Amino acid sequence: MRIVVTGATGNIGTGVVAALKADPQVEKVVGLARRPAEGVVAADVERADLAPLFQGADAVVHLAWLFQPTRRPETTWRANVLGSLRVFEAAAAAGVPKLVYSSSVGAYSPRVDDEPVTEDWPTHGWPGAAYTREKSYVERYLDAFEQRHPNLDVVRVRPAFVFQRAAATAQRRLFGGPFVPGSLVRPGLIPLIPDVRGLRAQVVHTEDLADAVRRVVTRPVKGPFNIATGPVVDPKFAAELLHARTIPVPAGVVRTAVDAAWRLHAVPATPGLFDAVMRLPLMDTSRAESELDWRPKHDAAYTLNEFLKGLREGAGGDTAPLAPDEHRLHEIATGVGKRP
Repeated sequence: MRIVVTGATGNIGTGVVAALKADPQVEKVVGLARRPAEGVVAADVERADLAPLFQGADAVVHLAWLFQPTRRPETTWRANVLGSLRVFEAAAAAGVPKLVYSSSVGAYSPRVDDEPVTEDWPTHGWPGAAYTREKSYVERYLDAFEQRHPNLDVVRVRPAFVFQRAAATAQRRLFGGPFVPGSLVRPGLIPLIPDVRGLRAQVVHTEDLADAVRRVVTRPVKGPFNIATGPVVDPKFAAELLHARTIPVPAGVVRTAVDAAWRLHAVPATPGLFDAVMRLPLMDTSRAESELDWRPKHDAAYTLNEFLKGLREGAGGDTAPLAPDEHRLHEIATGVGKRP
């Protein structure tokens, strides 16, 4: 098999490329990425001529996704939504028989209880955050895309929050910003964890998600698959990991603090993203277990401990610079998109 992977140098992409290369059914993996890297084809899904790159592929795995700049949602929309649409249409034009798209738990509509949802739960996301809006919109586009291309098998992988040691510093920059003391996040040094009622989420290790992607690529399956490990992570779980105590804090207080930090440019994560996380449903992974024979090797405690270890060690530090954003350069030159 010949597989093309977009976003090959990211947190998920590095794991997926490694998993596919280790599979004897896969003869060649072609990685695409915006950043120059050894063994990767430099290609931005927003601009590159993708169909020739997809020609002859047995599957295209679309992982490329831009999380920043959160203060310019038009930029992430252009890269994530329009870029994804370009990938899908190019795969169809190139005659690729299988398309695998990395969606997210963030695509799911809110649920008010903790009953895990299966893959048929609505995917309308939370409208107050760019990330969840974009993931939901791409799901809607794929609904129509599948109708127009019935001979192309589409797989939607919907993972929980994805962590690994090697991507820890990059993830801190994306979501926590420069003021998050990664070197101090160790057991015993953080005495208190805010216990926010209703705040809980699922996680998955990059290696386990990569194994699930490998299985959907190499097996005759299509449709959506939830991917997560257990147990569910909540403030009490985090406190046990960090040998800390919990203190009850209303969600509104935390939301106000996030909003203030956002307005002061102290953190890149928006208050809307906090709202979205508070409304995420839990996911049932039975379909992946039964149809893919998938079982996570790493539980939530191992996954988060590896991530925290990476934070303390500064793992996954510097990344290669991007090529200039021609769209943004044009906006600056013409005065379009200037902000007060």
